[in-house]
Amino acid sequence: MSLKKRNKVEATFAMSSMTDLIFLLLLFFVMASTMSSPNDIKINLPQAKAKTNTKQVVAKVSIDELGNYFVALGKEKPIAIDAEDLEPYLASVQEQDSTAYIALHADEDIAYKEVVRVLDIANTHHMKLVVATRNKK
Repeated sequence: MSLKKRNKVEATFAMSSMTDLIFLLLLFFVMASTMSSPNDIKINLPQAKAKTNTKQVVAKVSIDELGNYFVALGKEKPIAIDAEDLEPYLASVQEQDSTAYIALHADEDIAYKEVVRVLDIANTHHMKLVVATRNKK
């Protein structure tokens, strides 16, 4: 009796599972890249040669080229704030942690009085303040 094998092994590859995996990875990276935006406020910082690193920055005050104020605690997203509400906000931050620094990110084209307003608030409440700059090339 001779028995023949009728089951033949086919050498094909199903691409549908591979394309599903590629599209899932693509979707993941697109969603992850849109969620991570470190600084949504475009500020043209002034240049300086000196560089200071502070590890204890708790609050960040940003002033854009139109004179709008934005504040952020830690790594949170910046929120818009009125100039009148800035002093009570910074006073509450200082009450929470008196050893922390406040970073001032001011556009280089704004009026000097806007920077002086923040410096005056910091001086009045005995806060430690650093002014952010970009490296001079």
